[in-house]
Amino acid sequence: MLIGAELTLVFSFGLFNTNPPELLSVYSYFVRFTDALPQFIESWGSGVLLYALALISAVTGVVWREDVRITALALAGAGLTQLPVFLGFNRRLNYAAVPVGSIVLLAVVWWYYLPAIRSDTATR
Repeated sequence: MLIGAELTLVFSFGLFNTNPPELLSVYSYFVRFTDALPQFIESWGSGVLLYALALISAVTGVVWREDVRITALALAGAGLTQLPVFLGFNRRLNYAAVPVGSIVLLAVVWWYYLPAIRSDTATR
């Protein structure tokens, strides 16, 4: 997200500001600064939880068995929950947000998980 000449990168683990270089964790953001949060940013926390669920599901698939439908649904949900964040920031003056992570998550679901789900349901 570009705010004037300042760049803030939004990750699943926190926010990274470039001037001054600083990392603010998700925990700090939602626990320490909850009074000053704009309402549209709250969906970022939902996306973080859904992304964590997708990671747990994928890791379970490496060590045991994975239900690709759960992983795909969690990834798609994580990507879609960031749309209010994107729209909320772009409505502000001098803000420019680009939903790179959301696009990547939805592309992974479309390219990798949808064919896996279709082939799985076709064999049943």
